[in-house]
Amino acid sequence: MEQVNRIIVLDDEAELRNMLQRFLTGHGFQVRAVADGKQLSRYLQREPYDVLVLDLMMEPEDGLTICRRLRAEGQTIPILMLTAKGEPADRVVGLDTGADDYLAKPFLPDELVARLRALLRRQKIAAGDPTVSTQTLSFGAFRFDVGKQTLTRDGAPVDVHSAQMLLLHALGSSPNRAVSRENLLARARGRDHEALDRSIDVQILRLRQIVEEDPSKPRFIKTVWGVGYMLVAGVEG
Repeated sequence: MEQVNRIIVLDDEAELRNMLQRFLTGHGFQVRAVADGKQLSRYLQREPYDVLVLDLMMEPEDGLTICRRLRAEGQTIPILMLTAKGEPADRVVGLDTGADDYLAKPFLPDELVARLRALLRRQKIAAGDPTVSTQTLSFGAFRFDVGKQTLTRDGAPVDVHSAQMLLLHALGSSPNRAVSRENLLARARGRDHEALDRSIDVQILRLRQIVEEDPSKPRFIKTVWGVGYMLVAGVEG
């Protein structure tokens, strides 16, 4: 039986929120509609969703603020941002904040469905990657909290650049499994795919310089020839 995709919609306009819920439900999605960021956080903590449809122009907490907060909390759920602003500069701000796609109002409902399905296809590339993981991974003297995205060595915090942390989180979402280059790119930063692609090997090397005793003979971040990379780690809870 094919799994029903779960969409959560955040819009402070009740009429649009209800319209989106009815329309998307009619197209086979399972839809939850919420009115503010607090409701959104409660539902995201309770159960997993496949895509968030997020309105930009809201009060008191706007879509950019909510998007930024979710990414800071480690949420990797794909975000489709809706806004009345259609200027390229506004689109760039939304994408830079952490949104995966952007649709300006007014829009054709069928275009919204098409964009949601495209995001879901992209997410399937990273199949098995949870939106938030509560796992803690251990390798050597290191412990990595996947959900909080914190790395410690012998209990002391380790400072990791954001680019390397994206890759560590992507690898840590599927520990002890080879992650293909394409999957790694999709999990780490689908919205900046090309920029990361050019530097992925450099970032892997830098990660190894942090966690490996001998980066030229890695024990934890392994190259799986012809596939990609794998984080070898113990999994705790």
